[in-house]
Amino acid sequence: MDLSRRSALSVIPAAALWAVSQGLRAEASSRQGPSAAPGVPASPDEAAAVLLRNTVAMFAGTAGSNTRPEVAPKLASLRATADARLAAMDGAGTDELFAGVPLGTSDAHLSTSYQYLYETALATCLPGPEDASAPRDTTAVRRRVVDGLVRLHDGWFGDQAKGYYGNWFHWEIGIPSYVTKTLVLLRDEVAAYRPDLTAAYIASMDAYLRNGKDGDVDLDSRFHTGANLADITTNRILQGALLGDDTRVTKALADQLTVFATVDPYRPQHGVTDGFYADGSFVQHASVAYTGSYGKGLLTRIVQTVKILDGTGHVPDGTLTSVVQGWVADGFAPLIHEGWMMEAVKGRAVSRPGTGYADVTAVVEAVVDLSSHMSGSDAEALESYVRHVRQTSKAGVDPTSFVSPVSIARYADILNTPGPARDLAAASSHAAFNAMDRTVHRRPGYSFALARSSTRVSMYEYMSGENLMPWFQGTGAHYLYLSGADQREAFGIDYFTAVPPHRLAGVTAPVETRRTIPELYGTLWYDNPERGFTSSSESQNAYVYFPRATHPFSGGVRLGAYGAAGLVQSDDAAYAAQQAGALPDDFVAYRAAAATKSWFMFDDEILVLASGVTGLAGRAVTTTVDSRIAGPSAPVTLTGGLRDGSPWRRTGSASPAWLRYADDSNRTAVGYVFLSGPPPVVTLDTVTRSRRLVRLANADTAVTKQVFTLSYEQSARERPASMAYALVPNASAQQLASYAHGPLSVLSHTVRLHAAAHTHLGITAANAFTPGTHRAGRLSIDGPASVLLRRSASGTYTVAVSDPTTARRTVSVTLHGRPLRPVAADAGVRVRPVPGGTRLDVTTHQAYGRSFTATLAEGS
Repeated sequence: MDLSRRSALSVIPAAALWAVSQGLRAEASSRQGPSAAPGVPASPDEAAAVLLRNTVAMFAGTAGSNTRPEVAPKLASLRATADARLAAMDGAGTDELFAGVPLGTSDAHLSTSYQYLYETALATCLPGPEDASAPRDTTAVRRRVVDGLVRLHDGWFGDQAKGYYGNWFHWEIGIPSYVTKTLVLLRDEVAAYRPDLTAAYIASMDAYLRNGKDGDVDLDSRFHTGANLADITTNRILQGALLGDDTRVTKALADQLTVFATVDPYRPQHGVTDGFYADGSFVQHASVAYTGSYGKGLLTRIVQTVKILDGTGHVPDGTLTSVVQGWVADGFAPLIHEGWMMEAVKGRAVSRPGTGYADVTAVVEAVVDLSSHMSGSDAEALESYVRHVRQTSKAGVDPTSFVSPVSIARYADILNTPGPARDLAAASSHAAFNAMDRTVHRRPGYSFALARSSTRVSMYEYMSGENLMPWFQGTGAHYLYLSGADQREAFGIDYFTAVPPHRLAGVTAPVETRRTIPELYGTLWYDNPERGFTSSSESQNAYVYFPRATHPFSGGVRLGAYGAAGLVQSDDAAYAAQQAGALPDDFVAYRAAAATKSWFMFDDEILVLASGVTGLAGRAVTTTVDSRIAGPSAPVTLTGGLRDGSPWRRTGSASPAWLRYADDSNRTAVGYVFLSGPPPVVTLDTVTRSRRLVRLANADTAVTKQVFTLSYEQSARERPASMAYALVPNASAQQLASYAHGPLSVLSHTVRLHAAAHTHLGITAANAFTPGTHRAGRLSIDGPASVLLRRSASGTYTVAVSDPTTARRTVSVTLHGRPLRPVAADAGVRVRPVPGGTRLDVTTHQAYGRSFTATLAEGS
């Protein structure tokens, strides 16, 4: 579905938001309040009061929302949680505020203690009818919370010389978030009972902002970016309102506005590359594809900012909401398959239980709230999307997990209002998220997500004992989501638990034993301060937590709903640095396998070409066509056919022409067509493994799954191999057998050039990986590039071109044959006749891998 501001990511460019931000900075510097406007407060004090009331209403609800029957389960849950926290407080021992949460050496326990205080305070602030289970003496409970705040501050937080152990996040973001919200909820009680407490806490929180500057945000700090910056500045906005310090509010808001600006990787503000890009990509930690975790958190926090600022006059109406609308439509919707957040954009969060459907619940709440700040067709499109997610999600949407009772009431209103249920992303669409090395190809019946890496984007993310075996998640790993299935049975934590890391779907990996970071070093990181390795150092990030790849070729081209992607697989930055002698002798790094790969994405098929596949260093190597999991008793069947038309048998030695995997319990099937290469290996085993294998904090829960793996196996020191195959989602046996007669054909299959044609669609697709001239069919390509050509039934030709290296100034493509005239062309595309054909010269300088198209026709 189109939005009226469909390209909202670029509607408000960085410069415009920067100007608004600078205006607020000037306002803060001159200590002037916001300008009055009709219907908004006339003074900073009034604006602060509105802001605080909005905040309480957001977390505790309103008298109106809390009388709604749909909200009752949420209120009951909040009260039950508070009762449990009070009981834990009653049973606390020495150096505990809550039983079982000892203090003094654990920053996580200190943060948890503040969380429990917030949850207890929240239950005392719920407007609406009383509940029999609610605390009888609200004042006593509130004062008990305040006493807890005092005790934690005096004993464990207020002395900065003792604090700041463990993870910086707890001290600068986690604890301040709980403290600030609690002080907002209990501001009247604190003012009457401990009037100096708020100022004391804010002074301490400023002191803990050690990655900032003079107790404030530093936009040049690598810690104050993206979702982290949104969290910090939201806290500071609320703190300014509590203190009646409008200068603090406007400065924090000015800092936060920088998050709204679309990232220009060639002209980054303050050197920051975290945030949303023009193609919808979201990056955090400078190089991690992270829409499904940090991006989700940023969306939540920013929509909350819109809500708390409502009616304060701090930001012009529509300035923020139109940008966020673009994030939802272009950044989130393509990555959500029937209510499931795709694995390729979750970073280390893939190893956590409960991701997937739960991730999207947070997105739905943000969309519900955003729609209330929109009007007309924009609001209708967002509301329609909410209905779509609710109708297609196999887990439904649990509004009890929403943050705000008000959001639950609005969600119910949307569902109860007659209207369409439509996705924001078209059922047949292709998203080339080249700024984060991700591709999503969608068709009715399936979604295909591809994860790559490059010199720009990390190969994986490990951190804090999470995602312990991540090594191959960014080297062509794919996730094929089949419609109508419960994705918890196919992906999520159980997929990474059951499937060995070197056999993830789509991956080419060496066959070797690797050890996790805790196994290698006995800690959650590599500790060597003398060489610059501490828990959150830049060296730790670059070589342990999220190393980038070392080859620039990773990207692809989009032509309407079709696409191509390519990858030259390479070592990560840690191995390259080790080989260069730049790392300590006891640092362990692993070498990658070598492969050059392409994915050509059509309607019914994803065609994959791999060339130059080798384990290097005398190692065996495996290339996994697909890996799928199913329940231990699921009726999984494997069928296939040989090239002579006879049935394939697992016990036979003949290589199949096609195979079909089916799980009748989910009514799902995937077909595989083998065009060239060695005989594939088929395995179907039942395995039992613990979820703790992939994340130390996971419960030691045993997962039993059938694991189907289809792969090419190469022995040690075997010559480099090539293979070509197609994934055919939802295919029948009859359909798979028909591929013996087309429509797929491979035109070139070398490490220099991959090219293929789909005769039914009239598409030729090519990835050129090396310098020089490359010829495929009617196409000649000059140097590294990704190209799609489609001939229509009317005789016109449409060409799409991109530079997957992001480093070329121009890319030239020649279409051989009779000269063609340009019908339409993107800016930057020059079309001219040349002997024997028509040449396109495409200016790709600083385009960051985006696609350029031109339509050509015969005749004058």
